[in-house]
Amino acid sequence: MSDDILETLDWRGEPVDCTACAHRDRRLDDGTIPAPGAKLPGRCLLTKACVHDRYAKRIQRFFEWNPDLSADHLDHPYFEVRANAARFAPIFQIPRLMNDPDETVRSVLARRLPRRLLLKLRDDPDREVRIAVASRLEDADLAPLMRDADCSVRLRVVRRIPDGMLPAMMHDEDPEVRVEVARRLAMDWLPSLAWDDSPRVRLVVAQRLPPSKLHVLVPDPDWMVRLAVAGRIDTAQLGPLADDPEEEVRAIARQRAAGLAIANDLPPL
Repeated sequence: MSDDILETLDWRGEPVDCTACAHRDRRLDDGTIPAPGAKLPGRCLLTKACVHDRYAKRIQRFFEWNPDLSADHLDHPYFEVRANAARFAPIFQIPRLMNDPDETVRSVLARRLPRRLLLKLRDDPDREVRIAVASRLEDADLAPLMRDADCSVRLRVVRRIPDGMLPAMMHDEDPEVRVEVARRLAMDWLPSLAWDDSPRVRLVVAQRLPPSKLHVLVPDPDWMVRLAVAGRIDTAQLGPLADDPEEEVRAIARQRAAGLAIANDLPPL
């Protein structure tokens, strides 16, 4: 979007002045039109690649073309400059930004820092930073984030923790998290979720449990769960479902009892 904007203002709203720029020797002529996606190493260009411009894309492109200058801008007062500089600066230069006041900068660090430093960002006050941290940590390092206050962080965690850690999240307060638990939980633990408060969780259980164990869900209050049960339960246990109050459930149960093939219209896990 920034390429469609002709104005060239800095982060304070002042016009960009190339004559006062320390990198003016790298400036291309204003008439230069680089090919889409082209990189021009060691160069800058108004409206395209400028470290002083307030638009993030132009700042990012500046450092793509001039990564050798990134470390020199890690302490810039504008957070977009610091964030983009941190993407390209040598890894040993960026830890000093771990306590940066802007979460955008810290999120960049969360995607680059080595594990020993990444662990220190698990308690970051910003959820996006913690999500980035959870996307990179593994195994036991994720344990503290299993009880994160933000459900989006826990959702990322539950998709990454080892199977053996999933039972600890079976009773998470957020149903979306419990749905993910139900999708991955070992069969030994899965029946425990048959009485979950969320019908979406119980639906996953109905789609995963062995047919011989689905009888516990026959009286489920949600008709979609019973429909899933009717389509998978052992035919010898179909009895109550053939008289279900919902027509679709009855139809599936009666078709299967008669030995007829049924269509699987349930949503994927």
